[in-house]
Amino acid sequence: MLKLYGSARSRAAIVQWYLEELGLPYEIVLMDMQAAEHRQPSYLAINPMGKVPAITEGDFKLWESGAILLYLSEKHDPLLATPEQRAEAAQWVLFANATLSNVFVESTREKETPRLFSALDQIFEQKPFLMGDRFTVADVAVGSTLAYIPMMLKIGYEGYGAIAEYVKKIVERPAFQKTIGAGFK
Repeated sequence: MLKLYGSARSRAAIVQWYLEELGLPYEIVLMDMQAAEHRQPSYLAINPMGKVPAITEGDFKLWESGAILLYLSEKHDPLLATPEQRAEAAQWVLFANATLSNVFVESTREKETPRLFSALDQIFEQKPFLMGDRFTVADVAVGSTLAYIPMMLKIGYEGYGAIAEYVKKIVERPAFQKTIGAGFK
């Protein structure tokens, strides 16, 4: 069985959300970061960086939330069937982790936020999800970041109505409510 290692207020909740969306069985291994469980040799054998999330599935070990999301989509999402679809999904996962996350960096926030939000707003004016009419791993990666922005930064989506509608749709999903909406457990 797949094991998901994580802690409260970590990116493990994003992976957990996608596992719920896929309907996959998994076991949560809640790491006590205050007790430095993530620095113990047994966990460093899974993730030598000592960070969460990580997964194990049999002898297979993988860390970094984006890599885990892409692995799960490759293995369990038959609707991402072509190399082009998988590449587009990867593009959005990498965008969420590398570019959109710049909104959380105070020194780049003022410059990056309007540029990124304007482009995303235009995309969501044209289609309901990032890859068209169907929710995918791209929406987990980008949607989680967009959902976290108002919670963590107290930045709203005034002037970006399509993003606001998208985020509303994302946070109402049962799997989101069970995971990110409820906290990683």
